[in-house]
Amino acid sequence: MNNHLQHISTTLNINSKQVNATLTLLDEGATVPFISRYRKELTGSLDEVQIAAIRDLAQQLKELDKRREAVLKSITEQGKLTPELEKKINAAETLTILEDIYLPYKQKRKTKASVAREKGLEPLALRILAQSSIDVENEATAYIDGEKGLANADQALAGARDIIAEIINEDADTRTKMRKYFEQKATYKSVVAKGKETEAIKYKDYFEWEESAKNAPSHRVLAMLRGEEEGLLKLDVLPPDEEAILLLEKQFITGNNSASQQVELAIYDGYKRLLRPAMETELRAAIKQKADEEAIRVFAANARQLLMAAPLGQKNVMAIDPGFRTGCKVVCLDRQGILLENTTVYPHTGQANIKDAEWKINQLCEKYEIEAIAIGNGTAGRETEAFVRGLKLANVTIVMVNESGASIYSASPLAREEFPDHDVTVRGAVSIGRRLMDPLAELVKIDPKSIGVGQYQHDVDQNKLQQSLDDTVMSCVNAVGVELNTASKQILAYVSGLGESLAQNIINYRTVNGAFKNRASLKKVPRLGEKAFEQAAGFLRIRNAEQPLDSSGVHPERYDLVKQMAKDLAVSVAELMKNTALQKQINLQKYVSSEVGLPTLQDIVKELAKPGRDPREQFEAFSFADGVNSIEDLKKGMKLKGIVTNITNFGAFVDIGVHQDGLVHTSQLANRFVANPNEVVKVSQVVQVTVTDVDVERKRISLSMKEDGVAKDKEQGARNKDEVQKRNEQTRKPFNQNPHKKEKEVDGDLQAKLAKLKGMFK
Repeated sequence: MNNHLQHISTTLNINSKQVNATLTLLDEGATVPFISRYRKELTGSLDEVQIAAIRDLAQQLKELDKRREAVLKSITEQGKLTPELEKKINAAETLTILEDIYLPYKQKRKTKASVAREKGLEPLALRILAQSSIDVENEATAYIDGEKGLANADQALAGARDIIAEIINEDADTRTKMRKYFEQKATYKSVVAKGKETEAIKYKDYFEWEESAKNAPSHRVLAMLRGEEEGLLKLDVLPPDEEAILLLEKQFITGNNSASQQVELAIYDGYKRLLRPAMETELRAAIKQKADEEAIRVFAANARQLLMAAPLGQKNVMAIDPGFRTGCKVVCLDRQGILLENTTVYPHTGQANIKDAEWKINQLCEKYEIEAIAIGNGTAGRETEAFVRGLKLANVTIVMVNESGASIYSASPLAREEFPDHDVTVRGAVSIGRRLMDPLAELVKIDPKSIGVGQYQHDVDQNKLQQSLDDTVMSCVNAVGVELNTASKQILAYVSGLGESLAQNIINYRTVNGAFKNRASLKKVPRLGEKAFEQAAGFLRIRNAEQPLDSSGVHPERYDLVKQMAKDLAVSVAELMKNTALQKQINLQKYVSSEVGLPTLQDIVKELAKPGRDPREQFEAFSFADGVNSIEDLKKGMKLKGIVTNITNFGAFVDIGVHQDGLVHTSQLANRFVANPNEVVKVSQVVQVTVTDVDVERKRISLSMKEDGVAKDKEQGARNKDEVQKRNEQTRKPFNQNPHKKEKEVDGDLQAKLAKLKGMFK
């Protein structure tokens, strides 16, 4: 990988020494969170994003090298590898360039050109392509051979043109130029599939749509591709054909004779039959990859915000999974989230049942000293919330909880393993309660693609999505830290250096031997060796441990250093951790060494001040507006509080308590232009919104976060409208207009040429 060091450094704009140190650590088995947190001196304090970028680019380059070896081997076996060709192959910096070089040598199925070569027509093709002053008819006559299926000169010339067309298609420089042309000039052109107008109504915006492919935002690209996949839209991604042909002619037409005319015909055929389909396929793949990357970025950002939502903490919690006819499933959990009791109440099915439900809820709250009640936000959620609030329970916090994914967890093998004697309704209620206590600990049990914060997450590259989500979850888990003696197998599996197998071994050891008394005893866990201990120990916490530092983020490898700090101040480590005044007396420069620099020392002092601090925000209870329980209750102009549930490139979705999230379009997020919604909002944030439109039939709610719900002043609103209109004009054009072609004067010959080319591609 050393030969790629400079390439990675230049591409990512990161110092080569930092890149080299990071690659070395990764090769040694270090994880991204560990490197970022505990190896700052080696990497120059690179963050997780930079370290992951180095890792991913290095992996891409490894795959490129693997393909390069296969290409060299193939061409060598054909006996066609020259020093010049080998140099070009070794210099290829991307897979696309490498494949362009390899294309003429690639073993492929029978083509028109290969058939023509078998008939001995390659010399004729090369003579014509040279475009010297030859009589092509006379030249072709020499190749007439009835046994080869060449009955006349025209058939020989047709075969020669097939060879020329393939030569043009496989020319690496040509493909590079044409690829760039497609990237710059291609447009997405979408129409509704014939006879699918009714079925495709959800894609109505794309029934007649055209925009620049290079400027198309990811959500529109993925929407059009999904419509095409479902057979509801017809989609082309092409530039103006006539301009492409002119570019090819400029490159390959070198004369003005009968041979040049044959080359011109070969260009037309080769472009339409070979080059255009290949470039469109490549462009589609490139744009899809770009759209995938953006959608994955959005999804990962949303998932991080949701995972890092403020926890209620260790409280005695009652959780209710609401329902009308089937009743509300009620569970009581202790401060560790252990299920104590479950029952069902029916507060929405008659007066007698209401009285019974009131008695049960009150009795359970008293019995288990309930401190908070979590109510799922699904069907009957608002009605159940109103019922519980009506009980006026003293000193009990009542919170609506987003239950997305709870049903998936409740039916999973994991839930069956945790609660083999309870049905899915009980498991779902437990998940709702635990999600209030600690969103991160509970959400790691659910496939992130099922928690409702994505943008076309099922349409993107699933391997890349999974890698991004794994990185995100691991980052969140290790940023918060994990309580070793109470953590589930699922959350332990995301701790740096562990994984599912070691997580299970830790659970098994804990079950047999009891709670861990110190971090060092982790080494007694089967198969948990020195490397795994090094990676994991700093992220694991032991409350009330024998060693005070075991409750902090200080790594065991630095315990002796902290002991020396305490000794120099003539106190114990425990005293140092409790005394802020003593911590301020530490002279960090005194402890700088070849292994430990100021970044690590500063982290240690922060941990001494707040051992095992939780980076998440403090929990604040929230409740929706009374009397607004369904979409039918909404009226234009209503001002409501809501919770951001999802962020996309085109806006934010907000739960306002009516079982249907409303959309705050980017143009309505603020009284200014907003390029990125994440600049204004984040998932789980409480926001004030104004209802601007309600479509009950289509279940669509439009919201605004502008100060007065619309534009605060007409002038600002007009400016916003003008900006949007200008952007739309840049990217979207009505049919029968070329959005890229500039008005220019052309002479009569060129006009005739363009007309001829357009006719060929109708």
